[in-house]
Amino acid sequence: MNDHIFTGSGVAIVTPMNNDGSVNFEEYGRLIDFQIENGTDAIVACGTTGESATMSGEEHCRVIEYTVKKVDGRVPVIAGAGSNDTAFAGELSVEAEKLGADAILSVTPYYNKTSQSGLVRHYNYIADKVNIPIILYNVPSRTGCNIKPETYAELCKHPNIKATKEANGDTSALVRTMALCGDNLEVYSGEDSQAFTITAMGGLGVISVFANICPKESHELVQKTLAGDFKGGFELQKKYIALMDALFSDVNPIPVKAAMNLMGFNCGPCRLPLDSMSESGLEKLKTCMKAYELI
Repeated sequence: MNDHIFTGSGVAIVTPMNNDGSVNFEEYGRLIDFQIENGTDAIVACGTTGESATMSGEEHCRVIEYTVKKVDGRVPVIAGAGSNDTAFAGELSVEAEKLGADAILSVTPYYNKTSQSGLVRHYNYIADKVNIPIILYNVPSRTGCNIKPETYAELCKHPNIKATKEANGDTSALVRTMALCGDNLEVYSGEDSQAFTITAMGGLGVISVFANICPKESHELVQKTLAGDFKGGFELQKKYIALMDALFSDVNPIPVKAAMNLMGFNCGPCRLPLDSMSESGLEKLKTCMKAYELI
C-alpha cells in the first residue's frame, strides 16, 4: 500500500462546547488552526474524544462539514462515524464521504458488542457503502469488544478497510495481526503511551489525545521514530509519559478539556454524563502541567 491515509500524529480533536451544551464552532475553528500551525498531520473529528457519543446525527454531520471546510485541504480529515447500530454507522459513513472527509474512523460496536463474525459483517456492511478508506478503532477498555488478529486478517481483505487505530494494549496480539495482514493493514497507535512502541514496530503513527495540548511534541515524537531515530523518539515518549498519564486520570475527554481550558482555550464543559474533574484531580492536573511549563 503506497497511499497512506496519513503518517505522523493525527489529533483526536476535542469538540468545544458553549455553556448551554451547543458546539462552539468559533473556538473549534481556532483549535483546528492551532493544530495545523503546530505540525499536526491529520484532524480526526467526531471521535470519542470529540464526544461523538452525545452528538445527534445532525450535529455529527455539521461538525464534519465544518472541519472539512476549515481545514481546506491542509491536512487529511478523518471523520468518526462509528456506532453500535450498523445501519446508522453506514449512514454516517456515507454522509461523511459526501461532506468531503478523506477517511472514516469506525469504532467497534459497544454495549451490545458482537461476536468476531458479527464484526466482520458489521465492517463489511459499512465498507460496501463508501469509497473512502476506513480506519477500524479497537478500544476494548471502552467498548468491551476486541478485534482478534484472525478477524483483522479477514477484514483487511476488503479494499476499503485500510487501517486500524489499535488501543487494546496488547502488543503481542498486534504482532500477530501485523504478521497475518502484512501490507494489507496499516496501524496507528490509539494510545499516546504506546505511540513510540507501535510506530517502532512498523506503525504509521498515532491518533492522539495528547496532541490536543502538545501538537508539536506529538508530531516530533512520531517523526523521529518514523525516521529511525529510535533513541530520540523514545526520549520524547519518556519525557511526556507523566503528562500523557495525567490526561487519562479521569474519563477521556474530561482531563484534556480541562487542560485546554487551563491553557486559555475556551473548550467549555463536557456533555453529561461526563462530569467536571474533582477539585483534587484538577489540582493534580495543574501541578503536572506546571511541571511541563504549559501553564
